[in-house]
Amino acid sequence: MALLQVNNLKKGFGSTDVLKGVSFSLEQGQVLSIIGSSGSGKTTLLRCLNFLETPDEGEIWVQGKQLLTGSKTDIRENRLHFGLVFQNFNLFPQYTALENICLAPTLLKTGTSAQVREQAQQLLQQVGLSNKADFYPYQLSGGQQQRVAIARALILKPDILCLDEPTSALDPELTGEVLQVIQQLKRNGRTMIVVTHEMEFAKSVSDVVIYMADGMIEEIGTPEQIFDNPCSEKTRMFLRGAQEKF
Repeated sequence: MALLQVNNLKKGFGSTDVLKGVSFSLEQGQVLSIIGSSGSGKTTLLRCLNFLETPDEGEIWVQGKQLLTGSKTDIRENRLHFGLVFQNFNLFPQYTALENICLAPTLLKTGTSAQVREQAQQLLQQVGLSNKADFYPYQLSGGQQQRVAIARALILKPDILCLDEPTSALDPELTGEVLQVIQQLKRNGRTMIVVTHEMEFAKSVSDVVIYMADGMIEEIGTPEQIFDNPCSEKTRMFLRGAQEKF
């Protein structure tokens, strides 16, 4: 059984259909990269998976459980299956790096204060920032802020870590340090969904690649299939454009 199964997910805003029936599955430990032009529905898909948007139709199954049914309390609990890292970090400026990571588990009472603090310190070490625990976001580089955001998402132990363009707000020299952390998470068996414009990174880190166009999955396959031998003309045109741009 797949860890994640998405069936016929649809989402519209007013008269605009943004997701037009998206279906895919993801196995434990796999990394799925989603590529596509702006407006293709990539971020809306992530927001639906993380319950920041409510799909109009469809199903989301994790570990054999349908997540889009039940009470508001059930949905709040179901949200914890996913962790989301935003492209613009979204750290709280009034809290230190350590406090940003500790905030959610403290509010949710997932452990004692000492336990939460120890877990946060371990995650800071994992992302290479153990010496920045008492720094505020303004004292950190963009790459360091994004690594704190990754640690913050991981502390709630989500089944699936979602990253929405994790390097798009970074200067090129800071991109590498974030990509190294994601590569390390993959080596550790972390299941991830990554929306990215970094084609070489997607090719190297992914087990599965989805190319989205016009709110639908135009093509899905291994990195070798998508990047080296795409079947769809839309995919070929997108990849040619991406190569010319970067």
